[in-house]
Amino acid sequence: MNIYIRKFWSYKDLLFELVNRDIKLKYRRSFLGYLWTLLNPLFIMLITTAVFSQIFRFSVENYPIYILSGQIIFTFFSESTTTAMNSILGNASFLRKIYVPKYIFPVSRVISSFVNLLFALVAMIIMMVIFKVPITWHILFIPLPLICIFLFCTGLGLILSVLAVYFRDVIHIYNVLLTGLMYFTPLFYPVDILPNVIFKLMHINPMYHFVTYFRSLLYMGEFPSLEQNILCMGISLSFLLIGLAFFKERQSKFVLYI
Repeated sequence: MNIYIRKFWSYKDLLFELVNRDIKLKYRRSFLGYLWTLLNPLFIMLITTAVFSQIFRFSVENYPIYILSGQIIFTFFSESTTTAMNSILGNASFLRKIYVPKYIFPVSRVISSFVNLLFALVAMIIMMVIFKVPITWHILFIPLPLICIFLFCTGLGLILSVLAVYFRDVIHIYNVLLTGLMYFTPLFYPVDILPNVIFKLMHINPMYHFVTYFRSLLYMGEFPSLEQNILCMGISLSFLLIGLAFFKERQSKFVLYI
């Protein structure tokens, strides 16, 4: 394990440059530049709040913050896994010319999205102050769900990047699945409106657990149960280990398909 860690660390400069490149490309030729990392979640929150609060009229306290607390987590998940999925194919010409650990590319995409998530978190705290939502000491434990979702997305991103190399249709299928998963995750609605059967089925959705974990600390101001902590950490580590093993076993044949 130490050998793999040292090898990964030896490529830290390349990883930094890839992350820096991704962020720069995203806001290239933008007048407001990095400020959009704060403005994007705010604008999305305002639009979705206006739409869903008028259509459904849920009796959810501090509904704008409820939406944003789920949305920034799901947006990170969607963005990080989608870009990681395309990372090997997107760097095909680079991989043909020089040897670098191939996992660097999907990992760098997840880290880039994680940077955007941190900016979105700042925007959310600003909105909590504006809407006068209490910020409790539980916010100190926010790194826990962030680490869990980061490890989960890294593992899933590694799996998807392999599948995309061998089966291009996965890219299109995954985009459809993301839309379905978004509505199967309680981002805009409270879970207590769901029929009992649907609520039980929702427990197989990892994003339900991550969103609930995050909301418990930041939105509800309470510490998640031990069971919820163990579950989220277990899901994250399981996907990470499976993703690493799946990627390592198949990366040697990438050049034949890219």
